[in-house]
Amino acid sequence: MNKYGYMKVAAAVPIVRIADCRHNAEGIIALTRKAAERQADAVLFPELSITGYTCGDLFAQSALLAAAEEAVALVLEHTADLPILTIFGAPVAVSDRLYNCAIAAAAGKIIGIVPKIHLPTYSEFHELRWFVSGAGTENSTITYCGQTADFGCDLLFDLNGVRCGIEICEDLWVPIPPSSFMAMNGAKVIFNLSASPELAGKYTYRHNMAEQQSSRTLTAYVYSSAGFGESSTDSVFSGNVMIAECGQLLASCDRFSTEEQLVVTDIDTELIGNERRRRNTFSSNMFTHDYTIEHVEFPDKAEHERFDRHVEPYPFLQTDSDRKSHYGEIFDIQTLGLMRRLVHTGCKCAVLGISGGLDSTLALMVTLRAFDRLGLDRKGIIGVTMPGFGTTQRTNNNATTLMKEAGITCREISIVKACEQHFADIGLDPSNRTVAYENAQARERTQILMDLANIHNGLVIGTGDMSEAALGWATYNGDHMSMYNVNCSVPKTLIRKIIEHLAEIESNSVTAAVLRDIADTPVSPELLPAENGEIAQKTEDIVGPYELHDFFLYNLLRHGFSPAKTEFLARQAFGGKYSKETVRHWLKVFIKRFFSQQYKRSATPDGPKTSSLSLSPRGDWRMPSDASAREWLDAADILD
Repeated sequence: MNKYGYMKVAAAVPIVRIADCRHNAEGIIALTRKAAERQADAVLFPELSITGYTCGDLFAQSALLAAAEEAVALVLEHTADLPILTIFGAPVAVSDRLYNCAIAAAAGKIIGIVPKIHLPTYSEFHELRWFVSGAGTENSTITYCGQTADFGCDLLFDLNGVRCGIEICEDLWVPIPPSSFMAMNGAKVIFNLSASPELAGKYTYRHNMAEQQSSRTLTAYVYSSAGFGESSTDSVFSGNVMIAECGQLLASCDRFSTEEQLVVTDIDTELIGNERRRRNTFSSNMFTHDYTIEHVEFPDKAEHERFDRHVEPYPFLQTDSDRKSHYGEIFDIQTLGLMRRLVHTGCKCAVLGISGGLDSTLALMVTLRAFDRLGLDRKGIIGVTMPGFGTTQRTNNNATTLMKEAGITCREISIVKACEQHFADIGLDPSNRTVAYENAQARERTQILMDLANIHNGLVIGTGDMSEAALGWATYNGDHMSMYNVNCSVPKTLIRKIIEHLAEIESNSVTAAVLRDIADTPVSPELLPAENGEIAQKTEDIVGPYELHDFFLYNLLRHGFSPAKTEFLARQAFGGKYSKETVRHWLKVFIKRFFSQQYKRSATPDGPKTSSLSLSPRGDWRMPSDASAREWLDAADILD
């Protein structure tokens, strides 16, 4: 396990020969060596992988059972030099009873033998014909392969400090799987040896079960099912590997392959622990069971050199085929939240500042949908452009066109004269382009919107997003304030994608073109004078790339990772796009700004939570405004 809490696991599908135990042992040995070369801490094989699952009545033959025991001994002998826990299946006879077992072995020793509890005898399954259930085998010891080994369904395995459990195939399919009790007794990783024949639609069902169990138990669930080589007399076994973590599929293999398969990935044991601490309902359902803990240590194991895990650079985005419905669902949540507020207040008027940027565009589109669904006149939406010293023709034209095509009430109110008068009133030299110069403009715009809302008995709809809230990139009592903020839990990277999605489904070609151009426009508050008609003040040049900040936001806050681990993951996620020094610099900026700007978030307006993270002081994030960032900066080793 590496210093960031990652444990490398492998799941293998060998090509078995039915009842050829020596051949199957050689396959297990070869794949275990490959897994060890990949620096895996543990490798899992399918159910009854020593004999093959489909031996049928051959399981009643003493010759097969003797050959299986010899084959297990062969695996122990030829993997003794490997720093890896090997988990494979074999039939084990105990006191004239035969059990379908998982054997856990390391350093040439049997660490423990776990019998299957739930034996299916329905449809194509006939396991009770040959085996007995492992229920009631707690606190047992047997002699097998010349070794004394703990045997029973009450075994857990402590692998380099990470508690692991083992269940076998059908054990997962029952109402309360054994892994549920294992998780409640500290197991963070569950290994499932399986032999699940292929049926149309069953693949998706299996995946859903593994993902759901890993989500429900907050574990990593490692699953390996029998493949090519098993008998096809009445069923086909396609080979299936799934490794899921807290409900997310990390890795899988190709089905229907005629070749052996080995899948290796890193699971995040720190993430599992953090999630368990965060979800207090997990600990409130703890059920103490008298498990025997088997300890496995590999003290000389080197730090993992290879990281076998995809790290998503855009954690707030949906990257699969369901992204359109995902973005549409977020849009619907925003819309419904605003509808409820409009109904509650009885308002038939909404006031928005429209800048031609991403945030105000999404807020306008949400407001349009809310008004349409409530049957309200779109003329009740007052869109206001407020050109100032930095407004460019591109953004102003996009804002104006968007409003006109939407059929709302359009207003243009320049803030130039009002700000010049304000500068004179407070004694600010307009050539002194300090924060006061910029914030005065933002507050003037907010004052206009608030006063218009008072005149028309309307609501000021907020536009600021979660990325800006995290960085404090908003003017206090300026764009920081509204009467309801529909974007408050939507990060900048996601807003851009939603705008692109809305452009794709927009029937008005003019509006669609404007939406696409807005998505391509550099992010800017446009508070400094333009240069040759172009945007002079680009936000990402000042505070850093939003894709990095959104990555930091998700991993530091949602997962509770340390700055050092977050930096490590960022470099994995973005590859060579950013140097280590660049990632570290912007991470330092994020931490300092996040801590120093909490006071703004403590006074944030209402708005809907749309995903698994929100910075609302009434919801997900409650933090003192005067907390120190020192420990976080020290942890990243980036303190000045």
